[in-house]
Amino acid sequence: MTTATAQRRAEFRRKVEARQGLLVPGAFNALSARVIEDAGFEAIYLTGAGVTNMSLGLPDLAFVGLAEMAEHTARVRDAVSLPIIVDADTGFGNALNVRHTVRVLERSGADAIQFEDQVLPKKCGHFNGKAVISADEMVGKLRAAVDAREDGNLQIIARTDAAAVEGIEAAIERGRRFIEAGADILFIEATETLADIERLPALFDRPQLINIVIGGKTPTQSQPRLAELGYGIVLYANAALQSAVLGMQKALGTLRDSGRLDEDPSLVVPFAERQRLVNKPFYDALDKKYAAD
Repeated sequence: MTTATAQRRAEFRRKVEARQGLLVPGAFNALSARVIEDAGFEAIYLTGAGVTNMSLGLPDLAFVGLAEMAEHTARVRDAVSLPIIVDADTGFGNALNVRHTVRVLERSGADAIQFEDQVLPKKCGHFNGKAVISADEMVGKLRAAVDAREDGNLQIIARTDAAAVEGIEAAIERGRRFIEAGADILFIEATETLADIERLPALFDRPQLINIVIGGKTPTQSQPRLAELGYGIVLYANAALQSAVLGMQKALGTLRDSGRLDEDPSLVVPFAERQRLVNKPFYDALDKKYAAD
């Protein structure tokens, strides 16, 4: 582990533990991660739903596996210097699979890894028809995750989907057990009432992540309000994805209807800006440096 990696993870842990509502957008590939970093955000969430939607054109129904998430993690790690939270779904199996998942994703460049307690194959947290494994089984998975990490500042995020299946009180009880098992961050998915959003941060001695899914089940609250309540992370996992799809639909609709598409900044990013985002000037300089005399 490099000094830079150790420093990045330690600083990220401090920011999350400050419980000031660190605003984290989701990325679905390396370029979307670069855009997030360029926009001034302080961390990135590599979304399993986003990778599934954008790479496979499929819904978030457990169609991607560890190898795909590790490859995307490595690509994003090469593209940005920000901390990366990686969505590892259910850990792709049992506690032994979770152990392997942590080892692979940590080597790939993850700074935090999220595991959830859904039955495999999982569903998007804002879909109906979810099922959860026993709390005992999830505790075993989390203990395996904590034991597997090489760097103690690699944070383990425990997500529970029990609120939609067994009710919010059951989700809270699971949260307590998951923290006892060593989870660094708690994530109670699909909280449906403002009253629950407001009371959850005070119930636990670990920071919590709240996931704002645009059009989903959790009522949208502002980042300042969520910071005031004491959330550690405010996640917009697929805001970039949904806005990217809208941008494509607008630009391609114009092309279809008019038969041409100019460099209109209201429809497309300019050519020069596209090259800046992929760091072409840096590679131009390298090309010149290594050119034959």
